[in-house]
Amino acid sequence: MKLQWTFLLGILFAIVISVFAVFNVAPVRVNYFFGTANWPLILVILGSVLVGGFIVFCINAVKFITLQRKIKQLERIIADFEARPLSTEETETSMQKNLDTES
Repeated sequence: MKLQWTFLLGILFAIVISVFAVFNVAPVRVNYFFGTANWPLILVILGSVLVGGFIVFCINAVKFITLQRKIKQLERIIADFEARPLSTEETETSMQKNLDTES
């Protein structure tokens, strides 16, 4: 259900940005490091939104990959503990060693 709300909010955001951009079609001067150019404001707005969306996507992709690596690492630790039965004292000591080495 959360994914559906996120999708609907994304569509609503896209509609609002599109309507805003359509009403702003006047040419504007854009200054680059190496010069200037006149661009329609609609392209500047839509380009800025696309670049911002791409940046957010990249940040979330890095976060996702980092979390996936952490999950795999923790699954290996769990598999090691399940493969070898230990007493309670040994389990606590082993867990503490693993946590210390991860930090």
